[in-house]
Amino acid sequence: MKILLLMRHGKSDWNAAFGHDHERPLARRGVEAAKMMGRFLSDAGEIPDAIITSSAVRADQTVRLASDAGAWGVSLRVTDHFYNTRSEAVLREVRDEPEDTTKLMIVGHEPTWSLLLSSLVGGGHHPLPTAAVARVDLPADTWADLELRTGQLRWLVTPRLLGKVITNGS
Repeated sequence: MKILLLMRHGKSDWNAAFGHDHERPLARRGVEAAKMMGRFLSDAGEIPDAIITSSAVRADQTVRLASDAGAWGVSLRVTDHFYNTRSEAVLREVRDEPEDTTKLMIVGHEPTWSLLLSSLVGGGHHPLPTAAVARVDLPADTWADLELRTGQLRWLVTPRLLGKVITNGS
């Protein structure tokens, strides 16, 4: 079995100075959400074995902040194939992942991420708010064997939901 963690980048700062959308950084809220999600994943025992992230500044910032906050210490690969793309391009990258990676995190953008999630689990509408993470269990021995409509969505956690749990002490 393989485990795929899909993470959307944190809230970006539309007021920041940037020349191209690819260079748009995180907003303060995005920074805090990325850190919160990193700590959550560590506390939940959901640290990835490896990470592939979009080369967009906001995605790269998100995963580096999450990784630092959660003290993950895992390999990170940056790709241009996750920016302004389609699910098929993302799947090509994922299928190239080495066999010894059991739990892979990919960090990218909407609408591709929610479309990919729906394709992996065989349907439904699964929007990913900023900095949300979804876990999909895949019945594959290798990443190259990954097939659509075979995954099982185990959970989808958003910073807003996590913030409510922490605030309420539940």
